[in-house]
Amino acid sequence: MTTASSQRSRPEPSDRAGYEVESGVPWAYTLHLPRDPRAVGVARRTLRAVLGGYGLRELADTAELLASELVTNAQRHTGGASLMRLSGMEGERVRVGVWDTDPVVPPPFDRPPRRGGERRGGGQRGGSAPSDPGGEGGRGLLLVRTWADRWGGYALGEAPFGAGGKLLWFELAARQEGRPDGGLPAG
Repeated sequence: MTTASSQRSRPEPSDRAGYEVESGVPWAYTLHLPRDPRAVGVARRTLRAVLGGYGLRELADTAELLASELVTNAQRHTGGASLMRLSGMEGERVRVGVWDTDPVVPPPFDRPPRRGGERRGGGQRGGSAPSDPGGEGGRGLLLVRTWADRWGGYALGEAPFGAGGKLLWFELAARQEGRPDGGLPAG
């Protein structure tokens, strides 16, 4: 079913200074997040503002949820700061990456992304349920695997300046007419 809102063209991003920003040009923002309970909220609000500024509001709810899960894990399970990088890519796709100081990449993010015709990164859509269904944790990475178009992660090893750690990432694509699933996750 086609609605009036899906027939509208995407607004061209513009800067308040009065010049037009070229559509389709890749962009990236990096947010440094201290180990602070407010960091997750700051990351969510920043992500929503950036996506809105680029006319990608339709991705904001899902991107905000998934980024919150990755930033929360970085805050909860590591002893240091983290970074969130938000990148606009060709084809109205967005990649969100979260770096933290722990070099251990959780399964199944520890497997390399698949190649070929599959849309998913590190594994199949969905995945196993949390080990403790009644527990309060363990669902964040399952949400990422279920809702992201692609996802993955890798250890960064020992960097020359001591950064190391790991990077977990996911990608979302704007809904596109003609795509069998309309750009929405299955499930």
